[in-house]
Amino acid sequence: MPPLSPSSSPASPSSPSSPSRDAVVTALRAAGCVFAEDEAQLILAAARTPVELAVLVERRVTGLPLELVVGWAEFHGLRVAVEPGVFVPRRRTEFLVTQALAQAPHASVVVDLCCGSGAVGAALATALGRVELHAADIDPAAVRCARRNVVALGGHVHTGDLFEALPVRLRGRVDILAANVPYVPTGEVPLLPAEARDHEPLAALDGGADGLDVLRRVAAGAVHWLAPGGCLLVETSERQTPAAVEAFTRGGLSTRVAVDEELYAHVVVGTREAEEEAPGRRGTPPAR
Repeated sequence: MPPLSPSSSPASPSSPSSPSRDAVVTALRAAGCVFAEDEAQLILAAARTPVELAVLVERRVTGLPLELVVGWAEFHGLRVAVEPGVFVPRRRTEFLVTQALAQAPHASVVVDLCCGSGAVGAALATALGRVELHAADIDPAAVRCARRNVVALGGHVHTGDLFEALPVRLRGRVDILAANVPYVPTGEVPLLPAEARDHEPLAALDGGADGLDVLRRVAAGAVHWLAPGGCLLVETSERQTPAAVEAFTRGGLSTRVAVDEELYAHVVVGTREAEEEAPGRRGTPPAR
């Protein structure tokens, strides 16, 4: 997967019948796009023909998220493929990736649970180098999209409900378990921005009454899949952090919270304690 470099994108189409850059900017600005100039540049670069350009502009003007219009999202320096009906990775989730790399810089087995597009797993695998990468989601559309981003890195994508999707051979071997679970309380879903509410799958947003239903399930089962010293990382909100920490602790994990004020990102990190070395395993005979 190539690094993101919009400036090296193909030149935008031009013909007497195609909208000019100024016309695209004007249309986007009238539709309420705050960064109309930047969006126009990306849309112009994505369009291969004047007709396609007109279609892409119309899609954006009618409210389709920019990432779905151009077919990719920028995430942790990567260009991640996204498709309609799939959760678009957020910039604040890059903080989860950063925390995972700091916690387990030598990880060899990585799992991206509730993977959506597979952006988190792809970013981790790209940064770590040679790893065994697995991604899983219950939504077939997400699985299809994740394959576009993960398989090229040598990874595997599975369909199913949380840990049920994973190969049994991964139990006790996972160094990084990243789970970008849904955490919006059900009652707050209607308050989300229209781009999320109207264009992303409800299952990727709705986390139940208090937003933590899926997080609790992941926290309860993670210790059985983590290697000794392996870590689980989940993004949540500031308000939900105490309850999330409690769920991690009940799941048998040593827990800390990482916060990035600029991104307004809160990540709960849980670690399976390294097992004590058994007597006689240090090269000396056991006591008689």
